[in-house]
Amino acid sequence: MWAGGRYESVAERIAVIAGETVAAADRRQPLPGTALVDLACGTGSAALAAAERGAVVTGVDLTPELVAIAQRHARSAGHDVTWVIADATETTLPEQSFDAAVSNMGIIFVEPRQQVAEIARLLKPAGVLAFSAWKRTGGNPLFDPIVEALGPQPERAFTPDQWGDPAIATERLAADFTDVEIHDGTLVWAFDSLDAARHFVRHESPMHVDLFGRLDRAAQDRLLSAFTDALTPDVGDDGGVRFDAPYAVITATRR
Repeated sequence: MWAGGRYESVAERIAVIAGETVAAADRRQPLPGTALVDLACGTGSAALAAAERGAVVTGVDLTPELVAIAQRHARSAGHDVTWVIADATETTLPEQSFDAAVSNMGIIFVEPRQQVAEIARLLKPAGVLAFSAWKRTGGNPLFDPIVEALGPQPERAFTPDQWGDPAIATERLAADFTDVEIHDGTLVWAFDSLDAARHFVRHESPMHVDLFGRLDRAAQDRLLSAFTDALTPDVGDDGGVRFDAPYAVITATRR
């Protein structure tokens, strides 16, 4: 899924959160010289931010196309990062081989129990975990039409924004982690025009592109119309689209 569209257009917009996530890990445990893994690293924003702070970084992602972009970014920045193409829940990396693990809007998309178990396996005792997640605290024109298109989720299904709920995050981490902290933030999504926002969901954001690809033409037209309706209230006097998206940065320490 993540090779579809142009993931860099997403990564560029959420890179500021990657920086905040790595900074949160650094506050919990200074990163210079530490072994750090960036799980579901995408094009490497968090991995490179950690390398800038002096960590010895391994980036893991399932999508070779994104890892190739991350490698180019690392070379351009002069950072020596180890890149691994693997599922974030089954990395095959050695047990207790990292002092810190980070993820920027990545591990929230995979099965939580499996992911927590793998992070716990990878981290040394007292190792640091820091990752970001979207929060569901109101309408979001990039996501609401997806929910409507997919219909109600099964009762036991997981969604990416569940990690932004402090009670859920704490409960999921409790067995393997202590000192769970959650800090909220807000990302402003901005597009030059309504057409630019429509282009983003139709042709750039991999998650959206994947959904459109699974629909017939009539359903695609209905979904694009739903996005247009959801985005229109956020069109400003200058014709641009701007809206806030709340997120959380979660940090914890391995027991």
